[in-house]
Formats: sequence, structure tokens, C-alpha cells
Amino acid sequence: MINGKKILALIPARGGSKGLPRKNILPICGKPLIAWSVDKGLKSKHVDTVLVTTDSQEIADIAKAAGAHVPFLRPAELATDKSSTYDAIRHALTFLQEKEDKTFDYVVLLEPTSPLREDDDIDRMLEQLVGNAADFDSIISVGEVDEHPSIVRRLNGPNLEPFCPELQQTTRRQDNEPAYFPYGVAYIAKTDVLLAENTFYTKRCTHFKIKQYQNYEIDDIYGFLCVESIMKHEWNLK
Repeated sequence: MINGKKILALIPARGGSKGLPRKNILPICGKPLIAWSVDKGLKSKHVDTVLVTTDSQEIADIAKAAGAHVPFLRPAELATDKSSTYDAIRHALTFLQEKEDKTFDYVVLLEPTSPLREDDDIDRMLEQLVGNAADFDSIISVGEVDEHPSIVRRLNGPNLEPFCPELQQTTRRQDNEPAYFPYGVAYIAKTDVLLAENTFYTKRCTHFKIKQYQNYEIDDIYGFLCVESIMKHEWNLK
């Protein structure tokens, strides 16, 4: 809790990942991937409940062992390739209110595929958002990208064309205005605004800049190997 506001950290973890099968429970630097997100949620001094929503009993059992609250298995219709994370969030909030009489003022989304969180990232983001609640309804972690939009190209038949022709085409990287990508360290929003706008990119959204080494996510085996190497290098893990 922070300033009297109750905080739910929600970790979505489908069992049917395609890019890297069973990625959410693959061991990485000593524990299952999802356990890294559960652990950071539990280390927060502001988060009241760390909940995992999954359709997989195997993931549920591992998440419970890591300390997460897993009171249900997500219905199959909310765990397909085309299912929305926001539908899963609505289902979880409704379950907690109806079955456990729990409501929350803020929702923190922790993507298990982004384990490169520092211990105080979640709390710093919550303090920034709650401290500026009069001006902002959500906050998203972002990292500066190396692949600037001005150098990205599209294939148009045999032609190679600028993807964003409206941007100035520069030859030196440092001549470009910094561009940022939203990485899944955390997405946080006021619950009522999240449900009304159905997005963490609310009309009044602010940002939290993460460090360069955190600009990596696990979508396939290459991302997994990359993040594993970063963990070993930055955090001195084996």
C-alpha cells in the first residue's frame, strides 16, 4: 500500500507460448523464469498482492512455490493466441472482488518475459505515479533504442524505402532525437482508468527510464540466451 492506495501486481503467463515453448518456466540463472517476476513483486514495499493468472496447472504450481497468489486457472477462452491481456486483467479483478472481497486502486503488470528488473524499479515507479496522481493515470518503463526509427526501412517489392519518410534522414546516430521503446519491466495504471480506457497507455501517461542493460526481453531462444548472459554479467549470477 502507498498513500492509502492498494496495489495489485499481476503476472500473466499463458501455458501455450509459441516462440519459445514453456518459456515461462524454463530455468534461468537458478530459478524458473516466472519466479524472477514473482520475486521482484514480493520484494516491493508497496505491492499488497502478487497474483499470477495462467491457464497452466504446471505454471500455477511453480508460481505458488515462488510465493505468488494463484487462486484460479484462467479460462481457456482468455488464454488463446488472440486473447487480450486486458481481458485477463478484468477477469482477475472481477474474481478477486467477487470471491475474495478485494479491490485495488492500482494495477502493476509484470511481464515474465522481462526479468531484468532491479529490486526498487516497481516501488520507484509507484512512487512517481502516485506522487503525481493529479497529472497522470499510468506509467510505463521505457528504454532508449539503438535502432532509431529514422534508419528503419521497409521492403516495397524490390525497393528498400524509409519506414518513416517523414523523419529527417541522418547519417550519424547522435544526430537523432532519442527514441524510446516500452519494455515490460512494469506497466502501472489506476485501476478505474485502466478499465475505462482498456490500456496502460492512458490519455495521461508518463514514463520511467530504465538502464540500457534492461532493454531486452525473452520472445525466443535468442532473447533467452541474451537475457541469461546479461544476468550473469550484470548480477554476477551463474
